[in-house]
Amino acid sequence: MPYQAEYIWIDGTEPSPLIRSKTKIIADGEEPGIWGFDGSSTNQALGHDSDCVLRPVHSVPDPLRGPDDKLVMCEVELTDFTPHPTNTRARLRQVVEKYGDQEPMFGIEQEYTFFKDGRPLGWPAAGYPAPQGPYYCGVGGDKMPGREIVELHTAACIDAGISIEGTNAEVMMGQWEFQVGVLSPLDVSDQLWLARWLLFRIAEDFGVYATLEPKPILGDWNGAGAHTNFSTKAMREDGGWDAIISGCEAIGKKVDEHIAVYGVGIESRLTGAHETAHFTNFSYGTSDRGASIRIPWAVAKAKKGWLEDRRPNANMDPYLVTAIITETVCSDAAAS
Repeated sequence: MPYQAEYIWIDGTEPSPLIRSKTKIIADGEEPGIWGFDGSSTNQALGHDSDCVLRPVHSVPDPLRGPDDKLVMCEVELTDFTPHPTNTRARLRQVVEKYGDQEPMFGIEQEYTFFKDGRPLGWPAAGYPAPQGPYYCGVGGDKMPGREIVELHTAACIDAGISIEGTNAEVMMGQWEFQVGVLSPLDVSDQLWLARWLLFRIAEDFGVYATLEPKPILGDWNGAGAHTNFSTKAMREDGGWDAIISGCEAIGKKVDEHIAVYGVGIESRLTGAHETAHFTNFSYGTSDRGASIRIPWAVAKAKKGWLEDRRPNANMDPYLVTAIITETVCSDAAAS
């Protein structure tokens, strides 16, 4: 019996790319193959030469249509099968090939905000809800709008085989988080994009939009980030503390390069308030949520583990973020 394959890719919209997808009906027993799309409608080509290529790179069961159907993450290529200029995954493949021997691993904490009728879900039509305080990991009544969507999204990720680690309500009303990991750079990035697609698609059924905007509401309200946890084999082994500190120091030498790919609008979120360090500064410290990089207390106690870069925005491209962190830390370690 034929099945449905949802081909998913990242477009060329600026300043932040969008997720696109379309469905292909595939004969029973066949795997999803190369397909194409109109790049002139996705900011990836001109009308007189509009064909772009979709190359499947990561497939999972489709938890919405059924286990026999598939979600298919794709790279975008030109018609000569070279990477499209918007294909950030191709760059990550090169970095992984170069530094794979150091076994880089990531876990990403994806924050997002539900919107409906032009305002965060659960907010009054005029004015503001009660100040931040009861919403983070909160339970009960009208304080936690969107939980039904969150529960469906979590179950869908599990059914799809995505390595979702957990979920929680965040500091601002209508804001939530899920975590994906711990995985290799390519796997965590592919799975985060697929998990984002599932979130957006499920929210559709409720007339709700899940935005990755880093500062969806200006003022005394928390922004939305994608805290990125990173380790190498050397960090995870006994005595890994020195490698962790060296990693922090290496990242601190390339502040501007990292900020440039950590998501559009980062200056509105990394203000030095609301559990952030200012985007022009760099710091690291144990248990410090006001630092650029936080070293968890359990890592400091064990003297091995991982570091958490708290600067990436919710709207960051994980292919770019995992690539630059891997390259910065692993190149420094290789040169030592």
